[in-house]
Amino acid sequence: MGRAALYILLGMDILVATFNRHKMDELRPLFPGYNLLAPADLGISEFAIDENGDDYFQNALIKARALRAQAIRRIASMPTLADDSGLSVKALDGTPGIWSSRYGSKDGRSKLSTGERNSLLLAEMAGVADRACAFYCCLVLLYGEDRFLSVQETCPGLLADAPRGVGGFGYDPIVYLPELGMTVAELDPEKKAEISHRGKAALAMRIALDALRCPVAGGGNPILT
Repeated sequence: MGRAALYILLGMDILVATFNRHKMDELRPLFPGYNLLAPADLGISEFAIDENGDDYFQNALIKARALRAQAIRRIASMPTLADDSGLSVKALDGTPGIWSSRYGSKDGRSKLSTGERNSLLLAEMAGVADRACAFYCCLVLLYGEDRFLSVQETCPGLLADAPRGVGGFGYDPIVYLPELGMTVAELDPEKKAEISHRGKAALAMRIALDALRCPVAGGGNPILT
């Protein structure tokens, strides 16, 4: 049996449209029963994707389609999961938002380090009383040419005055959760998976995925093939 046919028969493999190792580490345990593959697992090297959408959904769909096309060239059509996420600060009219990973970049492509981005955001918010912010995560599962599922979730909080915690990644050290009395970076992985934007979006997506893999009413093959 060829490798492509094996992937199709298993029906459990999902290509994740990200080259971010931290996102892969967070997403894999959120999808028990599914085999989440990084692009490198299919021999796909990092390549430029023009994330020119106007919101998280559009950017996630762009990424899912770009990676699906790469997979088709190498092995076979397979479900592709894309994540577009970011932090929106109310007092900054939603900035950095969909530009979260490129926040502070002068050319829109080269990126600051995580520490530099966090310091820049805290400096911009120095002395601002309204610290309300929220993480956003949109997940798109593309399982056909124009067949997809999409879910979006949030994790509201307050922008901290200084970084705290060593867990997580990105803006986690500067987003404070008042109901828990700690930043996202201070949460243990299990708690973060329960309350984070990505954790909640993954749960909703997994429920939808499980439904798609079940036989349709009256018998027959699973929808997700």
